Amino acid sequence: MSEQPLTRVSEFDPEDEYRPEPEPEPVPPTWMDGSLRIGIHASIAGSYLHALEAARKLGCNALQIFSSSPRMWQGGPSRIPEVDAAAFRARRAELGLGPLVIHANYLINLAAVQPMLQTRSIQAFQDELVRGVALGADFVVVHPGSRGDATPEQAVRTVVESVKQGSKRVPLGNLRILIENTAGMGSALASRLEELAEILAGLADVPAAACLDTAHLFAAGYDIKSEKGFTSTIDLIDSTIGLHRVPVFHANDSKIPLGGRVDRHENIGEGKIGAEAFHRILTHPRLGALPPEGLVGRAFLLETPIDNPGDDRRNVAKLWELAGLGAQAPPAEKGFSMLTTAIKKIQTKTAKAEKAAAKKTKVAIKARASESKSKKSRKTKRG
Repeated sequence: MSEQPLTRVSEFDPEDEYRPEPEPEPVPPTWMDGSLRIGIHASIAGSYLHALEAARKLGCNALQIFSSSPRMWQGGPSRIPEVDAAAFRARRAELGLGPLVIHANYLINLAAVQPMLQTRSIQAFQDELVRGVALGADFVVVHPGSRGDATPEQAVRTVVESVKQGSKRVPLGNLRILIENTAGMGSALASRLEELAEILAGLADVPAAACLDTAHLFAAGYDIKSEKGFTSTIDLIDSTIGLHRVPVFHANDSKIPLGGRVDRHENIGEGKIGAEAFHRILTHPRLGALPPEGLVGRAFLLETPIDNPGDDRRNVAKLWELAGLGAQAPPAEKGFSMLTTAIKKIQTKTAKAEKAAAKKTKVAIKARASESKSKKSRKTKRG
């Protein structure tokens, strides 16, 4: 019996060589389709999902939220349970809402000179970024803060360092940081576009850009109301920051006149900026979402007051109308508002109670002062 070979020799076929498939090109999100994005700051009360539903019912195609309580340190868990984050991401994808912007905690002061405040601010900012990544947010907007006794130059360096410290250990992915301009109250940094540009220049190695608030611009002295002032402001934005680095505008009318340096928002068309100016802003090619002049995905997000039920819905509809896109706007749910009649009654009752308590306290203080004065007078007479 002949011996059989233990192994069978086969010739190498070059076609059998393993060739890894090239990585697929990343597909841009559906909201970056060249359409103008209009949204509102939506409440997360009860659930993050509630904000998505509110934006949909108000006729938005974009939205902004807080990721936790905006006026408290550690206003919520620093991490979002993955099951909740996944549900949020899935529902947002179903609705096609975007961009999703998270507004950072108001207490954060990235320009703080006090070591304790700066440390807390950096940690809170980092928590915002972590929650933003979990929720699949596109941007986190943060105010640069107040410089206190520091010079503007020192404050700019502090903000840059704080942003770097807060973001260096966070895998940001597609998340970008937006530094917002301010109205210029007190020693607030970045009311001047040049200061905002300096901050961004220092963050060249960080995925950072700008968010510009129309009410803040106006209160800081930039005349976006008149046609001439608007044109010069656009040119200044482009020459300092660069319009391509402004993916988000906060669309707010102002209760404060030009240069008033106070941050007070008003309903669109009812403030000192006016409807005509917002029509000019929303229809200007350089501020649009269509290239080559515009920026794909650019969003205008409302932070206007909701004093009465329906104010939110009316402001969203007004933006679509002034943009000349009323017929193309997503349908809004008739009668829906984030402020219900029941909530309004509670707010009114609470406001009256607070006013009465304040009045009572004032009367008590006045009475004690008067009594003290009388005692002093009697003592003087006895002497």
